[in-house]
Amino acid sequence: MGKRIATLRKEHGFTQVQLAEAIGVSQQTLAHYEVGRLRMAVSTLQTLCQTLDVSIDELVNEPKKPSKNKRGPTPKLQQQLEQISQLPRTKQKFISEMLDALIQQQQSA
Repeated sequence: MGKRIATLRKEHGFTQVQLAEAIGVSQQTLAHYEVGRLRMAVSTLQTLCQTLDVSIDELVNEPKKPSKNKRGPTPKLQQQLEQISQLPRTKQKFISEMLDALIQQQQSA
């Protein structure tokens, strides 16, 4: 569950300090939750879920992975997309424009 907390925190743009303040714990305590060294009180869990706008079920259970029979990005492409999403917006835009140009070039050929 700790990794899931860290992932959701980052997805919502919170630093550990910001999220810790929002749920009423210290940054060190939140860090311990994220690495699994401490268990979270139910009241803190409810506050965390409200802050991150997720249900307790969504927080506790890992998201379901897509079926291997369904079409979708290859694992490598998926990893690259996730890495790109972590870059600053300007770099994301540059990569997007580069891809658009390559795709357009291939369609013209």
